[in-house]
Amino acid sequence: MRRLAGLVAIAASALLVVAGLLAFYGLDRLERAGPLTADTVVYIPQGSGLDAIAGRLERAGVIDDALVFRLGVHAFGAARDLRAGEYLFPAALSMQGAVELLTSGRTVVRRLTLAEGLTSFEIVALIAKAEALEGAVGAEPAEGSLLPETYHYARGDTRADLVKRMGRALDETLTELWPGRAPGLPIATPEEAVVLASIVEKETGVVGERPLVASVFVNRLKKGMRLQSDPTVVYGLTGGKGPLGRALIRKDLQTPSPYNTYLIDGLPSGPIANPGRAALEAVLNPANTAYLYFVADGSGGHAFAKTLAEHNRNVAKWRKIKKQNN
Repeated sequence: MRRLAGLVAIAASALLVVAGLLAFYGLDRLERAGPLTADTVVYIPQGSGLDAIAGRLERAGVIDDALVFRLGVHAFGAARDLRAGEYLFPAALSMQGAVELLTSGRTVVRRLTLAEGLTSFEIVALIAKAEALEGAVGAEPAEGSLLPETYHYARGDTRADLVKRMGRALDETLTELWPGRAPGLPIATPEEAVVLASIVEKETGVVGERPLVASVFVNRLKKGMRLQSDPTVVYGLTGGKGPLGRALIRKDLQTPSPYNTYLIDGLPSGPIANPGRAALEAVLNPANTAYLYFVADGSGGHAFAKTLAEHNRNVAKWRKIKKQNN
């Protein structure tokens, strides 16, 4: 009996030694630098179990032993804490580091930058091409209902949700800016501010000019003058589906349209693009000027004038520059 007890004790001791060695080996494997030679992005789909995650990481080269990884996850008590998503695994990341990354939820953040002045048609086209988004956009959003800026998203987010975020962003921006508008503006509603801001957005790409261009249109509206904005005519011809592809001709200016501000009084029937925050700020707080006209000056900006005579001189200068350039 004593002999049997002794043998059992020896066997138990041996098992403890073996277990200790295995634990040391396992811990060493978990902490050892991984096989990745370069940073690698791996996507873990929703609903993935531990076996599927380990297999995906092994195939991607993040780990070199799925069994040790699974044992390590259980040893860390993290089996239920691994999160789905798209992760960037750094080169040589250890298995322990991979477990910590997957439980942190620090997924890859993607971004989509939409330039000010794009039409809803153009924005939808960009969203449709954006990588890692899912689903369709749905119905094309109304013109001027989206706020162009940089939006961050993760793989698996839907295109429809991103469009809703853009709409909320515009609503929030208008709610913030409208109460601080300058007094006496010929703009009755936030919707009219969007219409005018869309025209300013299409008239100039120079940030510092927006308040000046806005002042011209505000001054013309106050005096009952037509806006006579070329971009509104273009929108009437294209519907915002793309560039006109040529210069406007006299016939275009005479073509009736709810957007042709050479023929209609006041603002067009709706926005001609999606204006950004700076253009909205410009029309709600335009520069204090007496300008009624502007024309390109050949440097990427515009020459502004208070009188028609002064404007005609600026137009003559611009035509001379165009002729020299051609």
